[in-house]
Amino acid sequence: MLKKLTLSAVAAVAVTTGTAFAAGEGGHIHDVDYSFEGPFGAYDEHQLQRGLQVYTEICSACHGLKFVPLRTLADDGGPALPEDQVRAYATQFEVFDPELDDFRPAKKTDHFPGSALENAPDLSLMAKARAGFHGPYGTGLAQLFKGIGGPEYIHAILTGYTGETKEQAGTTFYENTAFPGGWIAMAPPLAGDDVEFADGSATDLDAISTDVSAFLMWTAEPKMMARKQAGLTGVLFLVVLSVLLYLTNKRIWAPLKKKNAGAP
Repeated sequence: MLKKLTLSAVAAVAVTTGTAFAAGEGGHIHDVDYSFEGPFGAYDEHQLQRGLQVYTEICSACHGLKFVPLRTLADDGGPALPEDQVRAYATQFEVFDPELDDFRPAKKTDHFPGSALENAPDLSLMAKARAGFHGPYGTGLAQLFKGIGGPEYIHAILTGYTGETKEQAGTTFYENTAFPGGWIAMAPPLAGDDVEFADGSATDLDAISTDVSAFLMWTAEPKMMARKQAGLTGVLFLVVLSVLLYLTNKRIWAPLKKKNAGAP
């Protein structure tokens, strides 16, 4: 009887898991080797600067970064732009000032503007919100070994257009191998060679998609490096503490063990 109940429970879990996993199945997301992955990874300053350029010249026409302060572009561990460049960069945006009841050029103490279009999502937290990797339902094994997959999701969307289109209810949809359902309303934003980098880096579709997705990961997790360092420090502290506790325990109980060993 117990064996039958166990088998029934396992079967029920398997059916539920399979159904849930199938329901949440999205498009194809492949792993990208980013510099910030892993416990010792760090953001590539030059890659973030290139990604900022791609965002500014292409993505900002529709999408915003309303949760990102402009001053953080000068932070260590981020794009690390000089202060004068941050001030100059901020002036290309306009923000509404309630005191003036009018728009004015942005300052570095302001945030990036929000999205220009109502149907264009803000990209501030996109890399955290859209996890690209999922292991067996409820385990998160793929995320454990590959990371959350948010920047990979963005990269896959940007490079996943097939060129096929269809019109539905007056809206043009574009086939995309990474988008859940296979069709997306956003036209291909990148075509390759859309920008020209001062450092001469590659400007093919894959390269600029990698750069801008890395930058959007930084906008979602600007303190990732600090958290990694704090975590590593905590682990090292716990290891040292464990060794000290072990040695202390041996020292405290050593006399008693010798006494018991000499007893008849």
